[in-house]
Amino acid sequence: MITKLNGRYVIGFDGNDHVILENAEVVYENDTIIYVGKNYTGAVNEVIDAGNALISPGFIDLNALGDIDHDILHLEASTNRQKNLLWSERYVEKGHHEVMTAEEEAFKSLYAYSQLILHGITTAMPITSVFYKKWAETYEELAAAANHAGKLGLRIYLGPSYQSGIRVVEPDGTIKLYWDEEAGRSGLERAVKFVEEFDGAYDGLVKGMLAPERIECQTEESLKQTKYYSDKLDVPIKLHAAQGSFEYHTIVEKHGMTPIRYLYDLGFLGPKTGIPHAHFIAGYSEAKTGEGDDIALLKETNTTVIHCPLIIGRHASALESFAKYKRAGINLALGTDTFPPDMFQNIRTGSMFSRIIEKDVEDSTYADLFRSVTLGGANFLGRDDLGRLSVGAKADIIAIDLDGFHMGVIDDPIRTMIASGSGRDVKLSIINGKVVMKDRKIPNLDLEEIKIKGQKYFNKMRKGYLERDYKQLPENELLPPSFKIVDSI
Repeated sequence: MITKLNGRYVIGFDGNDHVILENAEVVYENDTIIYVGKNYTGAVNEVIDAGNALISPGFIDLNALGDIDHDILHLEASTNRQKNLLWSERYVEKGHHEVMTAEEEAFKSLYAYSQLILHGITTAMPITSVFYKKWAETYEELAAAANHAGKLGLRIYLGPSYQSGIRVVEPDGTIKLYWDEEAGRSGLERAVKFVEEFDGAYDGLVKGMLAPERIECQTEESLKQTKYYSDKLDVPIKLHAAQGSFEYHTIVEKHGMTPIRYLYDLGFLGPKTGIPHAHFIAGYSEAKTGEGDDIALLKETNTTVIHCPLIIGRHASALESFAKYKRAGINLALGTDTFPPDMFQNIRTGSMFSRIIEKDVEDSTYADLFRSVTLGGANFLGRDDLGRLSVGAKADIIAIDLDGFHMGVIDDPIRTMIASGSGRDVKLSIINGKVVMKDRKIPNLDLEEIKIKGQKYFNKMRKGYLERDYKQLPENELLPPSFKIVDSI
């Protein structure tokens, strides 16, 4: 089956970098691209005319939202109120439990993955919240996630999360770590079993990965075992580290070094290790202590930084800066990590923060971040067949509609698309040569039904915060509306 896709612009790849072709086409046979250029003369079975659109490699989201986002409840909570949204020590000690049923936990990934596809993400490495879990992800919910991804046609890297500790709040408001090392060991065993059983499923669309939760919630044993199994199973690792004040200063106090240095000394860093968010490092503006050159350690080990500018920006942080890390030679990928899973917003936000910090546009352009969401992600995954439109690459292709009046005038298509567009302008998504979304519709999926079920899920998740709050505040105080809700005025 040979298909030709036409469009006003095509973002091709010349072997070194992306290039722009006008009034061009991409031709693919089954799951592989066989031609990128103009005036293809070979026979084809099908022609798809994208019209006034930009044809692009699909986005690679290495910190993709895999559930129904809780962060809308956190992003405007005051500094003092943030701790009320964590687990109370009392909640853990009295016997914490799963808030959601197994059926609900299986559903959340269907909701999340359909959102990813609608926003032009063709390869995802998901993350889900443990705020409303009994402890961490279960084997069963990840098995359901793998099956949802496979049936939707999403290319995905999956593995159940695990942790040996979790942040809790004592009655006086002090945040500390509560440990259950056996839970961490069994979680890693569960993750290894998952990789062994699912890696390569759905014709290779589903691949395994190891997903230990935040660094401060891991023991040294867990981190070493994670690295061991990453090498043994030949799968990537994703570990959240260098992402916040509590974590950073906890590691420095406990180990006498920064989180990045701690991972370096353990031999944990390397080309198969990806670190979201890696901005809270030695010399960072909010770091009260800690020495060394963490950027040099990341570069030396060829560790990938998974930059998630929108979510950290919502919480008043930024990478200092994208341009600085890029100039240091670090492989930079992007992740959305929140709702909406919109790479347009993330590229805009990341570029803006970097320009503000650098006082210059160099190494902070939309093109720089576009490379990260395509080539940078592919580099981390060791996939020279992803993140580019070139002969031999997988047919993972999206088309962004440029026809909308809101797009304004077009000078450079990348700048226009990022400055004025959003994920809602993606009108076609092809993964592995299969059309998985066209005209904002996903085959055999009732998005209205999923929306209704997603709201019910969120409402139940929201109620769970009341039980876990160490102060047991009433709902209107713990989760206040933007404005007072009244019956009349």
